[in-house]
Amino acid sequence: MLEYLELLKDPFETFKIADELREKAVGDVVTFVVNRNVNFTDICVNRCKFCAFSNRKKFLLTLDEIKSKVREAVEYGCTEVCIQGGLLPNAKLDFYISILEAVRDVSEDIHVHAFSPMEVYHMAKNSGLSIKETLNELKKAGLDSMPGTAAEILDDSIRKQICPDKITTSQWIEIITTAHKLGIPTTATMMFGHIESWEHRIKHLLIVKEIQRKTGGFTEFIPLPFMTKNNELGKIVKGSSGFEDLLVIAISRIILYPEIKNIQASWVKLGVKLAQVALHVGANDLGGTLMEENISKAAGATSGEFLPKEEMIRIIESAGRIPKQRDTLYNILSP
Repeated sequence: MLEYLELLKDPFETFKIADELREKAVGDVVTFVVNRNVNFTDICVNRCKFCAFSNRKKFLLTLDEIKSKVREAVEYGCTEVCIQGGLLPNAKLDFYISILEAVRDVSEDIHVHAFSPMEVYHMAKNSGLSIKETLNELKKAGLDSMPGTAAEILDDSIRKQICPDKITTSQWIEIITTAHKLGIPTTATMMFGHIESWEHRIKHLLIVKEIQRKTGGFTEFIPLPFMTKNNELGKIVKGSSGFEDLLVIAISRIILYPEIKNIQASWVKLGVKLAQVALHVGANDLGGTLMEENISKAAGATSGEFLPKEEMIRIIESAGRIPKQRDTLYNILSP
């Protein structure tokens, strides 16, 4: 812990080290995925203090509406749909499987990246099933990978304050590691810039590093700055600065090297120009085109909901890097 806290003393040296490790890990290639977000409902039984999305419009997409969004994604050339939603009070496994089946009715080929660890816990609990049984059934129904969201900060003293109804640190770890063991890869995330300290952030990163050592199941790490608008937590904290966002990315690269190769700069959260800077302090991926984004937008993100493939390429090239389209699992699709 102390050696990593030392990195805070000279941020510009830390940026330099992170950029050197990025080059060792992945070279000058910067990747992106052509994907679409589908948020199927904002109805949620949880009351996370940082959330500006839940229960605002009280919408629930029909299966036909989900199919329509997937069809649009396929027509655009998306290789992935990312599907997440609020926690419907009585939603059981069969509800989530019906969503997967709806996607597969449209396309057998598109990669389905869906359902956070919190959603998996919720459906398992409502269905009286174990986590392993639930994940096995989701995989059979067409789930390809999972977002490693609902992590926030992996420290229960922080979680009790910002998301008391959410899964605990140990439950998040159990669900993620079980998914990995079953051959379901996941991302890893961290939401920072609220009430946590640098010690909490570093502890979180070390947990992610240890999981990756054991399972190798993380495809990438995504640091997510807390968005302060339209939520309870934002009324009492200022959020992180752009400089701090860059330092989190740099320290993430250093701590997670060499276990995790891919560090994502979220253009939705950071904005395009700061995301370009992030490519010089440790990041090597810009995430997805998205086509539609609701959760960050509700919390005040102003960077837009859609970056066309051509714009992604331009942004990466103008940052002095080599753009490559990837799939969800980081296989390069473009020459």
